[in-house]
Amino acid sequence: MEGEWKAETRRLSIKTGERRRFEGTGEEIEEEEQPMSPAARLFGQDGFNCYIVMVMGVGKPLDVGVIKSGLQNTLARHPRFCSIPVFEESSNKKPRWVAAEVSVEDHIVVPNLDPGSISRSPDRTVEDYVASLTSTPMDASRPLWELHILNFPVSNAAAVAVLRLHHSLGDGISLMSLLLACTRKASDPASLPDLPQRFARPSPSGSRTVGILTIFLLLRAFLILAWNTLVDVLLFIATALFFKDTPTPLVGSEGVENRPKRIVHRAVSLRDIKDIKNAMHCTINDVLVGVTSAGLSRYLNRRYCQTAHEDGKKVQFPSKIRLRSTLLVNIRPTPGIHALAELMEGRDGGTKWGNLLGYLILPIPIGNYIDPLDYIRKGKAIADRKKNSLEAIFTYKSADLIVKLFGIKAAAFLCHRVLQHTTFSLSNMMGPIEEIAFFDHPLVFLAPTVYGHPQASASSLI
Repeated sequence: MEGEWKAETRRLSIKTGERRRFEGTGEEIEEEEQPMSPAARLFGQDGFNCYIVMVMGVGKPLDVGVIKSGLQNTLARHPRFCSIPVFEESSNKKPRWVAAEVSVEDHIVVPNLDPGSISRSPDRTVEDYVASLTSTPMDASRPLWELHILNFPVSNAAAVAVLRLHHSLGDGISLMSLLLACTRKASDPASLPDLPQRFARPSPSGSRTVGILTIFLLLRAFLILAWNTLVDVLLFIATALFFKDTPTPLVGSEGVENRPKRIVHRAVSLRDIKDIKNAMHCTINDVLVGVTSAGLSRYLNRRYCQTAHEDGKKVQFPSKIRLRSTLLVNIRPTPGIHALAELMEGRDGGTKWGNLLGYLILPIPIGNYIDPLDYIRKGKAIADRKKNSLEAIFTYKSADLIVKLFGIKAAAFLCHRVLQHTTFSLSNMMGPIEEIAFFDHPLVFLAPTVYGHPQASASSLI
């Protein structure tokens, strides 16, 4: 697959341990080798070689020259996107990021697809192409990211761009923020998009006076936090050792991480979700957990009934199914998109970057409830409990300790076991609150996901 275009562009030259210069501007920034975080090293291990895929639909045909110029001035200037990961340890050097020479045109792919397939079913053509990427390795001799241009209309967009990058570059939320830092408001091309604000939780007592009631509430909250953390830690250890999910059609078999994946996306109304949230007095995440629970319950019910019909036997939907999702949680505050925009402009400002991730194991209620809102009620109860637990911090700290004591392969083995013994992965990221443009191309939809982990499926919500 080769792009059939040429365009003039500034070339970014970087040499290890030297100063880097952006030709055409004379700008220089100090660049050195950087050590890899334990999580970044984890994503390069056998059986855990993970990639992030972001499928983007735009409202007009893609101008490859404009996209190329935009990438040159944004992503290609980010330290991780102009470095090559070295996962192997040498005699005197640990795994590290090594600065490399970057040519943006090497990272833009314009495939030559069958015109007949495009005309018959453009949506299916996109799905087939993205699926083919999940079984195609990236060139390890250059920074591990690439943008694929599918310049033909689909059902809900005028063209599609697919950004694929290695998970070692950063956690999903940070990378999503970085991508948004490359966009601008559709109504104001000079302004970065705004994200929803996070509101701090109210304190247990509105008064600053420390009374008996305040002390009691704080002590109660501490005991609940300690108990939930203890239970979650024990269940996490048991999952790594022997505690498996119920075998269902959703559970992958041995070696599933090496097989091609099918990536699809669907749009739902955020207004409808907010209406449910307000009526149920819960959060958007609670509603999404409930919707996921309802969808999986109905899917499994259909699959079991279909199997029973084919076998000619009467089968009843299992009353107790253990189905759990793993969630990767970024335990460090994610840099804002304004800070990331400054980082790509060469103004670091102390911006932190990298994978600082912990695991959560989230039980998903499975059953046939008469009242559909019962799925949300049960999902809210589970989510509320997980909010009062330090499971993610424990898993990060313990993984870091295991890496120091036994090496990265031992940590990768344990993480692989946890994912093998659970059913799927779930993630949720906040998007912008207004319409945005990706290098002057109106963004219609954005669908991120991950592949390469030892599970058959993963779900990302934005």
